[in-house]
Amino acid sequence: MHITVPYGNSAVSQTPFVHVHRSRAFKHIVAPSDPPRTNREDTVIDVAASEPSAEAARNTFIQLVGSNRIPIALVHDQLERRPPFRRAKVLKNALEMMLGGAVSALEAEYLVQVERAHRLPAGLRQVPFDVDGIVLWEDVAYDSAGAQVTVRLDGREFHATDRVAFRDRRRDNAAELAGRARLVYGWHEVHNTPCAVAAEVAEVLVREGWRGSAGPCPHCR
Repeated sequence: MHITVPYGNSAVSQTPFVHVHRSRAFKHIVAPSDPPRTNREDTVIDVAASEPSAEAARNTFIQLVGSNRIPIALVHDQLERRPPFRRAKVLKNALEMMLGGAVSALEAEYLVQVERAHRLPAGLRQVPFDVDGIVLWEDVAYDSAGAQVTVRLDGREFHATDRVAFRDRRRDNAAELAGRARLVYGWHEVHNTPCAVAAEVAEVLVREGWRGSAGPCPHCR
């Protein structure tokens, strides 16, 4: 349990179970509740800033903001008012990714390690497509690069429900009927083998009409 008190209070940690933090910004971080609690945006910032690496901080930040549906404007304002001592630049960059449409750690990993690192064209994110009269959102589409290619990023290891599996099958079939090429990747491929993912995406982009060329990152063989 982590407890925050105003700076100067004499509360003492009872490790390993209770950790006391003192804050000079106490009145700015408290949400209106009884008992008082740290607001969600400050909690996310503090948790992400405490991660051991910049990559982990970025992924934790994006995942927590997205999964808790915290308005990005609130997080942005709090980052400006109370920037953390660690990882401030990393978290601001992560916020820019979210504003660009990356709404999960997997999507941020793809953007940084696959797309940007290998000089692929900038895809459009969270693109709406009509499937059976229902609007479904694709993670990355490369139509603006002259190629009807969709990249779907699946953060789940398996389908949680039959309804989700059915939705994704319909989305696949709709893409096929529309003549769109599609690739699907999970965390394992994007995080562990981004160079191989980039090579596959580049190959399909060129096949579908992209006139550019990918470039190697420092980790490519």
